[in-house]
Parts: sequence; structure tokens; C-alpha cells
Amino acid sequence: MDADIYREPLPDVRRWRRPPWASSRPTTRGYGDRFIPNRGDRMNMNIAEALLNIPRKDECTDEVSPSRAAYRKLLADTMLQGRTRVFSFSNRPRSPLRSSLEAPTPTHIQPARKGWQIPQAPEKTLDAPDIVGDDRFNVLDWGNKNVLSIALGDKVYLWNATDGSTTELVTVPESCAPITSVSWAPDGRHIAIGQYNSIVELYDVTTKKLLRTLAGIHQGPVGSLAWNNNHLLTTGGVYETIINNDVRIQSHAVSSYRGHSDVICGLKWSSCGKHLASGGSDKLLNIWDVSRSSPLHRFSNHTSTVRAVAWCPFKDDLLASGGGETDRCIKFWNVSAGTCLKSVETGSEVCGLLWSKNERELLSSHGPEKNQIAVWKYPSMTKIAELTGHTSSVLYMTQSPDGCQVASASSDETLKLWQINEKSTEKKAPKSPHVGPTNMYSCIR
Repeated sequence: MDADIYREPLPDVRRWRRPPWASSRPTTRGYGDRFIPNRGDRMNMNIAEALLNIPRKDECTDEVSPSRAAYRKLLADTMLQGRTRVFSFSNRPRSPLRSSLEAPTPTHIQPARKGWQIPQAPEKTLDAPDIVGDDRFNVLDWGNKNVLSIALGDKVYLWNATDGSTTELVTVPESCAPITSVSWAPDGRHIAIGQYNSIVELYDVTTKKLLRTLAGIHQGPVGSLAWNNNHLLTTGGVYETIINNDVRIQSHAVSSYRGHSDVICGLKWSSCGKHLASGGSDKLLNIWDVSRSSPLHRFSNHTSTVRAVAWCPFKDDLLASGGGETDRCIKFWNVSAGTCLKSVETGSEVCGLLWSKNERELLSSHGPEKNQIAVWKYPSMTKIAELTGHTSSVLYMTQSPDGCQVASASSDETLKLWQINEKSTEKKAPKSPHVGPTNMYSCIR
């Protein structure tokens, strides 16, 4: 095509209907080498320059109405998102992260884990005679030094998961029994023990000495304990009151929360230490700010007792809660926004919840019919494993420090250890001469 045509003055573009160089006849294009494409007239710079200089029909009008200008700006902002070029010859930028709970739930069954699979049978079963089967209490906890504590009647026992040894920490007087709650401090050395007579005791497990007694703060059994750090212990009485105790000072009760009208069943501090979640028999889930005495949020979406609460380890403002016998749902909450993000029907009472420390998974323990532990893939909430073996409600559940094992206890008087993650280094702990594979009774009694 002769490029001299462009040296002539261009006619009035308003009278144009077809550019003079546009031909209605089909042209034959060569396709060149199969590895080197022939772009043909797409690279004709003269045509490109002319097209850029020809105003569009709608641009030839004298004025643009304000509504049309606003529409153009809105369209440009939406489609181009601030870019000045339509095409960008660079790597596509990563799409922004969406809230995982906003993603649509797939309708098909997701495959379970790739590679290592969760064993369906417990790794170890130990006897737990005289364990209290009461959903108001919390008598099982695993410390950061890999020592498991369990309250059996009037005694607290410590099971060292590293060497398999078991020791008795304390026996409380009959007037204080049964022991209703145990909770390790983050240092793994100190433990708090709640009792039926409203007293809380602090022990040093290395010396087995009583360090402190917290009395006069509750009017009944202390069923829930939660540490915010190594010196702030939150205690929940079965009679509606939550107390923050600074264990370093004489007047230890530094603040209190009142927002439940019935038994407080579950207490958990968020990993950042700013928010406390409390669940109760009044079907309420309350969120407390450490600096306020009134609830930050008050959720009443559950239709039964809220015993199970668990903060997400990889998202500070994400909380999971589980409802009781007539609710049977796991609900997810955005604490920053104060909204319920998702609700999942489980088919049975939710007694406990744990977030996996190594996988994006949630574990839930349940009551009848199956009395099982379910492992859910998050955020799809596809069930990838179901661990059965208990014959009554799995009221108590805790996780090892490395996140590879979960311990569960039930009123069937058994304590079961489940392998939920593959250990990076398989080092078998030496067996205690007193502990059989399925019997803890001979050791602790």
C-alpha cells in the first residue's frame, strides 16, 4: 500500500463512512514461518497513526453532558482501575486475597490430604477413672513443655508425653472436690487448678509446690480457666461471673465481666491477647475487649449451650464456636466486623473445637450418636476424617505443643491420643515401666 496518500490533507472526517484505504475485497495473507508469526497489516504504523488521529463520532460533538462524563469516569475507574494502558505486556499481578470464608463452598467432595493420612484408630488409650463428665467443666490441658494434665475426681495427674511417665501433682480435700478445671500457663511450668468450692490454686509443677490460692472471687465451682499471659489468669465461675486475676499482686482480682445469665462453659483469649470469647448455657457467645467491662459483641445466633470456642491461629479476628445438643452447628465469626461469616451443620452436639497448628484444619469433638472427633478442611469445611472410639460425649479435647497429637477424654473414663499430623522426626519416647498400651489406671492409682 502506498504511504504517499497520507501526505494529502485529510478530508472532513465527519463525511467519512469508510476509510479510503479500506477495501471490501478479501486479502490473502501469508502465515510465514510456524514459529515466527506474520502479523501483516497489524503492524502497519501508518494505519495505526491515522486511526489514532481520527476522532470518534461521539467526540465530534461540541459538549459532553455531565451525566455522560460521570458515566465515562465510573466506567474507566471500574474497568481500568487507575491504569492508563488497556494492554500491559508484563506478568499478571497477583489477585488480591479474598476472605476465605467469602469463597463459594464447592459442592463436590474434596479429596483428603495428599500423602500422609490421619489414622482412624487412637495411637494410645489410657484409663481415666473418676473423670467428671460435666459439660460445665474443663479438666484436660496440654502444656507447652509437652506435659498433659488431667483432673480425675480429687486428684490432678501429669503425663509426660516425651518419656511416658505419669506423676500425681495434688490431691485436694474432699470438701474441695471434685477438681473442675485445669489450665497451663504459657511458660509450661505453672498450672492453675479450679475447684468445686470456688477456690483456684496455682502450682509450680517442677517442685510440686502450691504457690498461691485465689479465694473469694466466685460463689461456686470454677469451670473455666484461660491465661492471657504468664500473669493474667481469667476465671469463669458457673454462676455468671468472669474475673481477671493478676497473680503477681495481693489484690489479684483486677477486673470482672458480667454478661451471661447462666453457667459459663468456655473461655478463650485470642492469640493477640486483646479479645476474650466466653460461651455459656444461656446460648450466648460474648466477645470482650481487654480494656472494657461490657461486651464488645453479643452473639445470640446459637440455639443451645455454647461450650466450644476456638480462635484461629492465622487470623486474629476469626473465631469458631460450637452449639450444643439442639444447635449442632459450627459458626465462624469476624470479630472486627461483629458478623457471622458461616454456619456449618455437623449433625451432633459440638463439645469442643481446636484449630490445627500445622494445617488449615479445624477439629471438632461431638456427642451422640457417634461421639466422634471430626477433622474439617478449612475454609471449605469438607470433612476429611472422622475418629471414633469413645462411647460417650467427647467433652474434653486438647492439642500437643507441636500440633501432631490430640488428646480426648470422655465420661466413658478413657483418655485417647490421636495422631493428626505426621511428625517431622520420628523419635519414639522410652516406655514407662508402669504404663501399658491401654492402661493408665495402674500408674495413677
